[in-house]
Amino acid sequence: MKESIRKYALELGFSACGFAAATPLDSLRDFYRHFLEEERHATMGYLQRYASQRLDPQQLLPGVRTIIAVMMNYYPPALIPEEDNFILSKYAPGKRYPQYIKGKMVPISGLLASMGENVQSNIYVDSGPVLEKAWAQKCGIGWQGKHTIVINPRGGSFFYIGIILTTLELEPDLPETDHCGKCSRCMEACPTGAIDKPYQLDIRRCITYCTSVKNTTMPEEVRRNLRGRIYGCDICQDACPFNRFSKPSAETHFHPHPDLSKMSKKDWINLSRERFEELFAGTSVAESGYERLMQNVGYVSG
Repeated sequence: MKESIRKYALELGFSACGFAAATPLDSLRDFYRHFLEEERHATMGYLQRYASQRLDPQQLLPGVRTIIAVMMNYYPPALIPEEDNFILSKYAPGKRYPQYIKGKMVPISGLLASMGENVQSNIYVDSGPVLEKAWAQKCGIGWQGKHTIVINPRGGSFFYIGIILTTLELEPDLPETDHCGKCSRCMEACPTGAIDKPYQLDIRRCITYCTSVKNTTMPEEVRRNLRGRIYGCDICQDACPFNRFSKPSAETHFHPHPDLSKMSKKDWINLSRERFEELFAGTSVAESGYERLMQNVGYVSG
């Protein structure tokens, strides 16, 4: 059953699929508690409100037996030129992913339902109190690097993660081991010091958080170190040697608007609201809003 599910997931366009037993994440309790006590979660209050559920899948789906993790590649087919330009994170120009990937996962849930009586399954993609990265590692599809992003040993880290909780019992895979070793390139590359400890991120100093979340005040330290970034970052990921294995995604849903490759600094500075809506319709940039992006442009061009 497990291998037929994995094969089906790959046929649906996922890059990896793994399985883990749905046991509480007790080994992460102290780490998560310290993370919250040090207020590293910034304004993301839901991380504290749902801490208990995030550590115990039984609270999300009573009777859950198995966790399934899948990865979908979003690496763009061509990188937007950086010369005489401001910089967007590689995920930013693509269409919003949670609902799209959930739709891709629904057939997997249907397959699970056909494999037993009264099988129940819940799907999560950047939604709900689920520790996606911890489960991805337990399911054997990658490990959480020192920059806190999941790295697949054969494909790098430019992936979205989807999680299925199911009452169907399936044999677990071996968890992925940590391959970071003594490498600390991601930590050294971060210009704001947001990765101040291995495997720990201070969200308050993360460029991605500070340039994308509405109604946040960007600290002066971050503003001085944007390095031309107007939405998102990728500096730590670009520094990771495993991303030499990154390959362009075949999912056109994540491909940027073709006109973005023609933009220059002058175009960004003079970007109208109407043009913004053309370039970013359906993306997370549009969700953050025109004012947020133009504020960021002002920071890097001032």
